[in-house]
Amino acid sequence: MKNTMKYIVALAAVLALASCQKFLNRPTEDNYNVDNFYKTDLQLEQGVNYLYNSPWYDFQRGFIKIGEVMSGNMYWGQSPYLTFTTNGTDEDLINMSYSLWAVNGHVNTVISNIVNSQGPSQEAKNKYIGEALVWKAFAYFFMVRTFGPVPIIHDNNAMLNAGNYNDVQKVDREGVYDYIIYTLETAMNLLPKQTSNWNQRIDYYAAEALLAKVYLTKAGLSGTLSDEDLGKAASYAEDVITQSGRSLTPVYSDVFRLDPKVYNSTGESLISWQWTVSDQQWTRQNTLQSDLAMVGFDENGDVWGGWGGPSVDLQDAFGVKPTDDPALRNDKDDRRKATMMLPGDKYEYFWTDKGGFDFIRFIYDTEYGAGGPGGSMQCPTGSNNVKHLYGDNADHIAGVGVPAARMASQLPTHLVRLSDVYLIYAEAKFLTGEEPVARKYVNYVRERAHAEPFDAAITYADIWKERRLELAGEGDRWYDYVRRAYYDMDYCINELKNQRRSDYYGLDDLWKGYYETGVWSKKGQKDKTGYPGTNYDNPNVTAESFQLPFPTEDVVFNKNMASTAEAIHVDNIREAYPYNF
Repeated sequence: MKNTMKYIVALAAVLALASCQKFLNRPTEDNYNVDNFYKTDLQLEQGVNYLYNSPWYDFQRGFIKIGEVMSGNMYWGQSPYLTFTTNGTDEDLINMSYSLWAVNGHVNTVISNIVNSQGPSQEAKNKYIGEALVWKAFAYFFMVRTFGPVPIIHDNNAMLNAGNYNDVQKVDREGVYDYIIYTLETAMNLLPKQTSNWNQRIDYYAAEALLAKVYLTKAGLSGTLSDEDLGKAASYAEDVITQSGRSLTPVYSDVFRLDPKVYNSTGESLISWQWTVSDQQWTRQNTLQSDLAMVGFDENGDVWGGWGGPSVDLQDAFGVKPTDDPALRNDKDDRRKATMMLPGDKYEYFWTDKGGFDFIRFIYDTEYGAGGPGGSMQCPTGSNNVKHLYGDNADHIAGVGVPAARMASQLPTHLVRLSDVYLIYAEAKFLTGEEPVARKYVNYVRERAHAEPFDAAITYADIWKERRLELAGEGDRWYDYVRRAYYDMDYCINELKNQRRSDYYGLDDLWKGYYETGVWSKKGQKDKTGYPGTNYDNPNVTAESFQLPFPTEDVVFNKNMASTAEAIHVDNIREAYPYNF
C-alpha cells in the first residue's frame, strides 16, 4: 500500500493531463503541470477525462474473472476463480486491487487540483469535482463488495505527510457503505441534470442510478433486509426512470456497439469506462477482446480467448444447449445471441467488410477463418463470448473512425445501464410488497429483448434470474451473490454448489458433421457433466468465499490488512471525512 500510494500521487499529476479524441481532447501545448494547467473550464474537463479509463485499466481482467467466472456465468479452464481457490498472490487480484486504489488516489489528486485552481468557473469546478467523486464512490463500491472492510483513504497527501500509511486500519462494511453514500450525495449536489443529448459523461442521474444500486446492495447488510434501504433504492431508481429522459435502446445488441450514436442514442448507458486507442499512453484502451474472443477474430494477432466462454449453467438459464439442432432451438430471447455464440449464429455487426460473421463457418472453413481455430472448435462448453467484442479493424473504423490496435479498442465498458435501474426498482418494489409494479418493470426489460412477458404474478426467483439474463457478461453477477449472501447465505452457497461449471465433449464431431453435411446428428455425443456419479457440488464454496483476501504483499507491509484483522467502526463518517467544496 505504501508503494501504491506513492505511485498514485506521482503519476496522478502526469496522467491528469493526458486525454484523447473528442471525448478526451488533448491540449495542444506541451509540458503542462499543476501550476500552469487547470486555468480554464476546458482544462478542468481535460484534467478529469482520464478518470474514465486509465486508472481502471488493470481491473479489466478481474472485472471478468470475479464478476463472471466466480459467479458461474463463464468457463475459464482451471482458473482459481472457477474453483474458489483464489489467494492473495493471484496476479489478477493484485492488479485489480491496485487499480481500484489508483482510482481513489487519482480522484483525490484531481479534486485537490480543481479546488485549488484559479480561473475556471465555479459551475465547471462543481461539475468536474462531481464526476470525480462518482468514480471514487464506484471504486469503493467495488472494493467493499470484493474485499469486505477496507481502509478509507480520504486524502492521500495528508496520509503521506503523516507517514502512517503502514498503520492504516480497515473500516467495517457499514462505514464503507456510509462513505460511498455520502460521496454520491455530495456528487449529486454538484452535478448537472442531463435529460437529452447524452455525451457519455457522468451527470446527476448517473450518480443517482449508482446510489440506487448501492442502497439495494446495502439493504441486507445487517443480516435482514431493511425496508428503509429498499425504499431509498426504489425512490432513487424511480427518479432516474421518470425524470432523466432516458429510455431503453430499442435493439438489445446495439447497447454493446462502438458508435455512441448507436449504443447511447437513448441514454441507456449511465456510467461506462470510456476507452481510446492511443500510441501515446498504454492503459487508455479496452483489451477485453483479447481475453474473450477466438484466435483469428481480428487482424492484430492479439486474441486468445477461444478456450473459455459462457458456461453450461448460463446456457441452461437461457434454455439452450450446444447440442440443440439450430433449426429447432428455442431461441426467442435476443439477449442469448448477444451474449453467447452457438452453431447457426451469424452476426451482421461483426466483420461488416465481409458480409457479417458466421460462427460455425469461422471454425471449420480455414479460408474464411484464416488464422482462426483451424477446423476445430475450442471452448469445451460449446459457446463463445459476444459482449466486449468489437470485431475487426473495419468494424472499428466504421464505429469510431479510427482503426483498432494490438490489444486496444475504444469499445466502452458499461457499468450501470438503465435496464439495471429498471431491475433495481423492480426488486426493491417486490421486496416491499408491490409485485404488480415489479412485474411491470421486469416486463419492460423482457419485451425489449422479445422475451415472453410475465402475465401472472412473478416470484423473487424470476427477478433474480432476469438480472442474470440481462446483465450476463457485464461483470455484475458475482456482486449479486455478494449482496444476497449478506442476508441469505445458505441460498447462495447452495446455488453456486449446484451450478454446472464443467463442459461437454464430442461437440467437435457433432458440429463438424453438421457444417459439412447440413445434418444434425447426436450420435456418439454425450454431456460430460451428465455422467452417472458426476458430482456438480463445488466443495470450495463456503461463507468465506464471498470475501476475497487482500494482496499478500499488502498484508506483509500492514498486518491490519489481514483477513482476520479487526475492522474499526466510525461513528460519524461525514465528520470523520468531510468534503468541503
